Amino acid sequence: MAAGEEQSREYLRRHRLPELLQHLGALLLFHRPERPREFLIQVLERVKAGRRAEGEYPDLMDEANVEAMFGLLDVLGQGHISPVQYREALKTLGLSTADLEVGDDENITLEVFKEGV
Repeated sequence: MAAGEEQSREYLRRHRLPELLQHLGALLLFHRPERPREFLIQVLERVKAGRRAEGEYPDLMDEANVEAMFGLLDVLGQGHISPVQYREALKTLGLSTADLEVGDDENITLEVFKEGV
């Protein structure tokens, strides 16, 4: 791999740009604003304020949406989902699973799912 390409990958990783762009895309598709550029500017302003601890980070989903998503994953109504389902749901939402400490034999409850999302 060329040095320039490696530097570019490191830059993207260090600033977590792929995650940010995926999150912004997910927000756009979820909210479908009439003025997408203005919406993105507002979201980035909220991210900036959240980093300065002046506000909250923009969330893709509220608690009711998270509960509904869990319900779709828990098709048998067992009150839990598998770690594989949990990881895939996080990835689908553009959330990192790199630091996830979940064993392959654990059951993921709604409360654990809410914390992760």
